[in-house]
Amino acid sequence: IVFLNAMMGLPPVVVGLIVYLLLSRSGPFGVLGLLYTPTAMIIAQVILITPLVAALSLQVLQDLHHEYDEFFRSLRLGPAGKMRTLLWDGRFSLVTVGLAGFGRAISEVGAVMIVGGNINHVTRIMTTAIALETSKGTLALALALGIILISLSITVNAAAMIVRSFARGNAYA
Repeated sequence: IVFLNAMMGLPPVVVGLIVYLLLSRSGPFGVLGLLYTPTAMIIAQVILITPLVAALSLQVLQDLHHEYDEFFRSLRLGPAGKMRTLLWDGRFSLVTVGLAGFGRAISEVGAVMIVGGNINHVTRIMTTAIALETSKGTLALALALGIILISLSITVNAAAMIVRSFARGNAYA
């Protein structure tokens, strides 16, 4: 658990560097030719997001388990029954955990730029395009991309909130 919590604070550029070293031609996975591909970017993103999602999910499920412990013992539920109950009752919190992971992924620049190379029409994503356009001095385009990125994030979060409120309204129907 301590290791998982420590991994949540991984600096993205360090993750990018490690993945770069692993996927470079002289690295152990260099023969796969994955460097500067979307696959390399996905690998870096998964390494960054997994500790966050795992630690937050663990906390949600531990809190629920503590709350339901007496209930579980009284019904003599097995591990599968406990897990089913915890996942069902924690589903809204777990959606929030998923959104936290999405937020981390959608805002990532450092690691994906290192392993993806920011290649136009291949590995350039919105965050790396914003960084590139800002460095070129094309602030209007960078700002427009930033507004689109924020709008996307707000839309996803609003959709999750609508689904959550709809599900809560129909929970006991």
